[in-house]
Amino acid sequence: MIRRGQLMTYMDGLCGPGGFAQEYLTEAVRIIQQLDTDAIERAVGLLAETRKRGGRLFVLGVGGGAANASHAVNDFRKLAGFEAYTPTDNVSELTARINDEGWPAAFEGWLRGSRVTADDLLLVFSVGGGDLERGVSPNLVHALRYGRERGARILGGIVVPPVNPARITPHTEAMQAVLWHLMVTHPRLKTAPARWESLQ
Repeated sequence: MIRRGQLMTYMDGLCGPGGFAQEYLTEAVRIIQQLDTDAIERAVGLLAETRKRGGRLFVLGVGGGAANASHAVNDFRKLAGFEAYTPTDNVSELTARINDEGWPAAFEGWLRGSRVTADDLLLVFSVGGGDLERGVSPNLVHALRYGRERGARILGGIVVPPVNPARITPHTEAMQAVLWHLMVTHPRLKTAPARWESLQ
């Protein structure tokens, strides 16, 4: 039997000084240092062009990416003056499409209903990008193919470096939040201050 003190000593031996928290945060710093800032600036430019021509922003994601998409839509609308939407904010339509058309076609059907055009931009939050052969995020793949057919631009080329293969998902989803917050506060996109900053 392992007593509590023995277990803590064992865990300290596994994680080293600072423990798991230090290791995780060190990985996060390494990721931020390796992000392609040129790619980020190009993404901001594409967003600025889309807004200038009156295009809409459609944000797509599943799982943690869906939660991030909802938060990002709020920020792009409120802080950066975009007309922005995500299919996962309307659970009634989403589940009806999944029920009637199937999960792989749900986002594509939503984009059809939104009458996506060449003026619009699709922003994708994804850990792996989707893979039809392995059944990973097929709804994203079909949606992006449809968007491309309609001439819409696609924003999803900022890669989060996989510094630790055991923690790709949590780091990627965390960095999605870092990146969209960077974008909505970028001088080329920001149109309004956040509430707390406006009180200064």
